[in-house]
Amino acid sequence: MDRRHILAGVFRAVQSSRQRLPRQPRRWQTTNRPNTAPASGLWTTARTLLLRTAGVVVILSATGALTRAFGTSNPQKKGLPDPSYASKAELEKAIGELRMLLDDEAAISTDDEDLHRHGYSEWSSINIATLPVAVAYPKSTEEVSHVARVCSKYRIPIIPYSGGTSLEANFSAPFGGVSVDFCFMDKILQLREDDMDVTVQPSVGWMSLNEHIQDSGLFFPVDPGPSAMIGGMVGTSCSGTNAVRYGTMKDWVINLTVVLADGTVIKTKRRPRKSAAGYNLTSLFVGSEGTLGLVTEVTLKLAVIPQETSVAVVTFPTFRSAAATAMSVVRSGIPIAAMEIMDDVQMRVVNDAGATGKKWREVPTLFFKFSGTPQAVKEHIQQVKQLAKKQDSGEFEFANGATEQKKLWSARKEALWSMMALRREGDEVWSTDVAVPLSRLADLAEISKKELDELGMFASALGHVGDGNFHASIMYKSADPEERAKVEGCVKRMVDRALEMEGTCTGEHGVGLGKKKSLVKELGEDTIDVMRKLKRSLDPLWIMNPGKIFDLSDS
Repeated sequence: MDRRHILAGVFRAVQSSRQRLPRQPRRWQTTNRPNTAPASGLWTTARTLLLRTAGVVVILSATGALTRAFGTSNPQKKGLPDPSYASKAELEKAIGELRMLLDDEAAISTDDEDLHRHGYSEWSSINIATLPVAVAYPKSTEEVSHVARVCSKYRIPIIPYSGGTSLEANFSAPFGGVSVDFCFMDKILQLREDDMDVTVQPSVGWMSLNEHIQDSGLFFPVDPGPSAMIGGMVGTSCSGTNAVRYGTMKDWVINLTVVLADGTVIKTKRRPRKSAAGYNLTSLFVGSEGTLGLVTEVTLKLAVIPQETSVAVVTFPTFRSAAATAMSVVRSGIPIAAMEIMDDVQMRVVNDAGATGKKWREVPTLFFKFSGTPQAVKEHIQQVKQLAKKQDSGEFEFANGATEQKKLWSARKEALWSMMALRREGDEVWSTDVAVPLSRLADLAEISKKELDELGMFASALGHVGDGNFHASIMYKSADPEERAKVEGCVKRMVDRALEMEGTCTGEHGVGLGKKKSLVKELGEDTIDVMRKLKRSLDPLWIMNPGKIFDLSDS
C-alpha cells in the first residue's frame, strides 16, 4: 500500500475519532450559503457524471454531451469573460503528460475518495459541490514546477493543499482543476542553530517541527490549530495563541521558494533577518492563499525557549469583564506570553471533552500563559492578578507541572475539534473570526456574545483576546433552512460590526470563498483592483487557486 492511501486512511481514522455518535457519510454535500455557489455555467458534481476511462477523469453533462470545462462568459462583469479552462480532451492530455513527467503512476490520482478529500472539509464553514478532477502528489520543487508548466499549457486551475484544516474553503475547487497535495514534501531541510532559523517543506507540521528541534533550545512560536502545516500557515498568514507575544506568521517568514503559475521557480530573498533589497516579495506571498504561486520551501525564524512557563485560568462574572481585563493587561505593558478568552459554553465543551482531567467552572474564563525568567514570571502573575481583581475575577488556578500545563493549554487549542466531536447526526459547525482594534474588543465581544446566546443554539465565543481577534463557533442543523438563515445573519452582523469598528473580516482564517464580499466592504473596490492587477501580472491565465479572496472582476 503506497503512502498516499495510508495517509487517506489516517485522515479517515482521525475524522472518525472526533465523532462521538455515528453519522451518515456526507459526500458531495453542498451547503447553500452566500458567495459559495459556482459561477453560472460551471459543471458541479450535482450536474455532471465523473467517469474514469483508462485512469482519466472524463467530464460529461447530465445529457451525455461533452462540455468545455468551466469556460463561460458573463457580460455583466465589466465586459470581461470568466477564465476559459481546459476541455475534456485537454484534461486527458494533461493528466497523461503529468504521469510521464512525474514518472510515477500514483503521483496523479483520480480516485473518488481522493477527489472528495481534496475538495470537501468536515470543519470548513463553507463547502461547494465542485471537486478537483485530479490530485497531484509531487515530491520536489522540480516536480511542482512540472505540474505548473503542464497546467499552464492547458489552462487548468491549480489548488495547493497541505494540512487541509482551513475554515473558509481555502482549498476548495470551484473551477475544478488539479489539487497539488504536498504530503510527500514534509522534510525539515536544514536547522541552523547559530542563526536561529530553519528551512522546511510545506507539509511539515508546526508541532512536529518543534518536537524535532526542541533539543536545540529553540522553537517556532506561531501556534494555530494542532494539525496545521507550514504551507497552509503561510497561505493564510495564520496566527494562534502566542500572537500577543510573538506576532503572526508574516513576522516569522524569512524567505520562500515559490513556483509561479508558468512553472518558473523563484526565491523571494536571502537569509538575513533584514534586507532593503528590492520589493518585499516574501510578504506578498504570505497570506495570498495560493493565488499567486505554490510555496515549496520556507525559511523561518526561531525563538529561544523561555526558562520558565506557567499556565493559569481565572474566571469572571461576565464575558465583557473578562475581555476588559485582557485589554488592561495589554495596555499595562505586561509581557504576557499568551492570553485567551473562552465563554461559558466553551468551558462546558472543555469539561465534556475531559482532556484536562479536571472539572472547570463553566463561566467566562481567561487562559494565561506566563513565560520568562522565574523571577519575571512571578512578578507578571502578581501584576495580572491585581488587574483581574478590578473586574471581580475569581481565584487564579494554576496548572501543576509541564504535563498539566500542556493538557490545559491543549484544551484551548482543541476547542473547535472538541466542539465538533459533540455534533449529532445532521449537525454542522460554523466557525468564523474577526479582529478589531484593542480598544473595541470588549464592545464587540459583549454584543456578539449576546447575539450568540439569543440564537438558541449551541454557540460559543472565544479568541486571541490579547490581539483583538474574536472567534465564534455555532452548531446548527444543516438541513434546516431557518436555522441556517439565523446563523448566516448572526455571522454577517458580527462581521459588519467589526468593520464598523475599523476592524477586519478575518484575523487569521483568511478570506477563501466565504468572505469575498466582506473584503470588498473592508477595503473598497479600488484596493481590490490593485490586488487583481498583481494577480494578473503573475497569473495571467487565472489558474492559481481561482475564486479565492476576490473574483476576476466585480459583478
